[in-house]
Amino acid sequence: MARESWTRRLTLVRLVERLPAWVRIVLSIVSIILGGVIVLRPTTALDLLAFLLGGGMVLTGILEATGRVDEGERRWRGALAAVWILVGVFVLAWPGLTVRAMAIVTGILLLSAGAAGIIGAFARGRGWDARIADAAFGVTGLIFGILALGWPDITLLVVAVVFGAMLIMRGISDLWLALRRRRDERIDAANDGRTPPPKRRWGRAVVAIVSVAAAAAFAVATAPLREGSTVVDEFYAAPRSIPEQPGQLIRYEPFTREVPKGAEAWRILYTTTGVDGRIRVASGLVVVPLAPSPESPRNAAGGDAAGEDADASMIERARPWPVIDWNHSTTGFAQHCAPSLQQRPFWAGGLYVVKKVIKEGWAIVAPDYIGLGTAGVHPYLFGEASATASLDAVRAARQLDEANLSPATVVWGHSQGGGAALWAGGVAREYAPDVWIRGVAAFAPADDPPALVGHVSEVTGGLIFASYAFAAYSETYPEITYERYIRPGLQPVLRAMSQRCLTDPSMALSVAAVLGTSLDPELFAADPSSGALGERLRESIAPLQIGPPVFIGQGGNDSIVLPAMQDAFVESMCATGQRVDYRRYAGYEHAQVMETYSPMVADAIAWTHDRFDGTYTAGAPTCTTLDVPQ
Repeated sequence: MARESWTRRLTLVRLVERLPAWVRIVLSIVSIILGGVIVLRPTTALDLLAFLLGGGMVLTGILEATGRVDEGERRWRGALAAVWILVGVFVLAWPGLTVRAMAIVTGILLLSAGAAGIIGAFARGRGWDARIADAAFGVTGLIFGILALGWPDITLLVVAVVFGAMLIMRGISDLWLALRRRRDERIDAANDGRTPPPKRRWGRAVVAIVSVAAAAAFAVATAPLREGSTVVDEFYAAPRSIPEQPGQLIRYEPFTREVPKGAEAWRILYTTTGVDGRIRVASGLVVVPLAPSPESPRNAAGGDAAGEDADASMIERARPWPVIDWNHSTTGFAQHCAPSLQQRPFWAGGLYVVKKVIKEGWAIVAPDYIGLGTAGVHPYLFGEASATASLDAVRAARQLDEANLSPATVVWGHSQGGGAALWAGGVAREYAPDVWIRGVAAFAPADDPPALVGHVSEVTGGLIFASYAFAAYSETYPEITYERYIRPGLQPVLRAMSQRCLTDPSMALSVAAVLGTSLDPELFAADPSSGALGERLRESIAPLQIGPPVFIGQGGNDSIVLPAMQDAFVESMCATGQRVDYRRYAGYEHAQVMETYSPMVADAIAWTHDRFDGTYTAGAPTCTTLDVPQ
């Protein structure tokens, strides 16, 4: 008797099972509404999300306590309800829990609730309808718990969404059950004490089965988002001893992924100069045309392949390949985001026209930059460090005898790489005088980082690029902190986003998180042009005097690097006397200018031919601006 009395006092079910039916109905409706709020707005702010999750946990405990009351499961269901309530109170009392800690706690609770539901399905004295319902809800809980803890990185966004979905499903189930109980009570009253027929609650079982189907569908639909990122293999690991000079080839090996027909390639590891002036290790790709055979169209046009054309082919084989120093557009900030690691290395970095470049008889040297592929912080939007990685890649590639590269080099770059290309041209004479820069072609270049960051909240995908830039600057300079510059509600979103590549399927999670903050999209808590961040960003504005001729191509509809921003930069560059061919392409977006159908591609190729041929027009104006119609 004492044990039974003790059990009764501790079991929350006994305390709440006497609640009026209307109270359980209200609680169920509240669960549905709260779950909907969490699902729709999972990233409003970390403290508010903690309040929603904590409140949801407390509510789940109460719903658990008002649930099944079969004698065989009173004790453990009461214990589970108590755990939900206690953890919920803890989260409410300490909303400053780290994102990872809160995510882990929620995921474990979902797993525990799922396991409890399956155990309850085997309790004695229960109908098949109740067994099936509990088992199905248990499976749902296990699926959501595994999803919450099984992503590439445990994000509060994922956990919040699956927990919110659980609240919705639990609320629907309990609402159905409460309404059925009210009907059963009316039927009992109408029977005037006669024994009613056995009650079967198959409606709840149907809801539970639907919840399993929904959870399974969610798991399947989001499977691509859980795919692992590319793996950094041992090729990128620096040896214990590296050369003390920049631009030295450390190792190389053949590379075949997405290499065009008629070309051969290698990936290389080489030394360069980091932000701090110390020697670092970087990686990249080298692609060269295959020497034309006597049967190739180029040699078959003029005569006998065994005679004159065969001799021409041998001359062609011995000719060093002019170099396109390709600086890729944004791929990410994390180490695994190196273009040379991606399934489509040239496409990932924006060189959609790799086949056209090879067809022109030019080699491609494509640096990954520091920190992409190799260890260390990637200096995203750091002008000088990007330039040294670019120039040193060319130096190292020339040490690869099989590549047979010419000293003549034209630097190309798009977006992030466009800024790097301008910097490479600007510092080459002093830093790498042995690299013969004939010209610099910058396509939609990110040449003004302060202006780019200043309007980042207004552009398509701006927060993604901001996450990379802020991660780079904050990890390089301790005085630049998230707490000072980034709104608290967006700090966890931005941190998680910075660890994903643009090509990672899981980037969709970060985009969803951004959409969750659409009612208040302002990123910065402090003006990014102020303090240490503003000072460092200004240090990476591209040089206005390059030296060699410059081609700048800009999409007229570019929503990332705005045309007005580019116009202002070109005007400043022209004011210094720099030779600039500036072309604006009406109707073209940021990445569209690099597509094979873009008129800019043909213009850039023709312009590059003139640079390799040493063509200059006497008396031509130093700066020209041409608007190319769509």
